[in-house]
Amino acid sequence: MNTSNILVLPGWQNSGPDHWQSRWERLYGYRRVEQHDWMHPLRGDWSARLEDVVGDADGPVLLVAHSLGCILTAWWAAHTRHAGKVRGALLVAPGDVDRPDIAGMLPGWSPIALQPLPFPATLVGSQDDPYCTLERARDLASAWGAGFVDAGARGHLNAASGLGDWAEGHALLAPWMEPR
Repeated sequence: MNTSNILVLPGWQNSGPDHWQSRWERLYGYRRVEQHDWMHPLRGDWSARLEDVVGDADGPVLLVAHSLGCILTAWWAAHTRHAGKVRGALLVAPGDVDRPDIAGMLPGWSPIALQPLPFPATLVGSQDDPYCTLERARDLASAWGAGFVDAGARGHLNAASGLGDWAEGHALLAPWMEPR
C-alpha cells in the first residue's frame, strides 16, 4: 500500500511532534489530513476536507484517527461517496463530544454519528481517558461495528501518555496493509 494513502486524522488542536501520529508520519511516510482550523474545528469543514483528500487519493486508503478524528471518521463515513476507497480505520481514544463538558468546548460536533461504519475498523480505548470512559468507548465500537482493544490505563493515548512510537498500536494496521 502506498504510504501516502495512510491518512492521519488528528483531533482538536492537532497532534504535536511527540504524539504517536506525528512519529508515524516521520517513521513511515504517512500523510496528515491538514485542517483549516485546528483550534475551532467545524464538523462540516473537517468532513469536506477529508472527502477531498480521500477522493483525490490514487488508490485505497487507511484512516488513522485520534480523539476528534474518530468522531470525524464516523460522521464522514455516514455521508461520503468514497467509503469504498477505505480499506480500514484505526480509531484511537475517541473524544465523547456528547458529554456536556466536551460539547461546550466543541460546538456542532454532537450528536456522534452512531451508524455502522461501511469499512472495517478497530477502536482502541483507555481505562482512564479523561475525554471518554472505557464503557463509552466500547459502546462506540459496538455502534460502529468496530473491533475493540482495551489499551489499559494510558490516559488519552497521546504524547502525555508516553507511548513513543507506539509499536503495539501500529501493529493493528498490519492486516489492512497487506497486498490484495
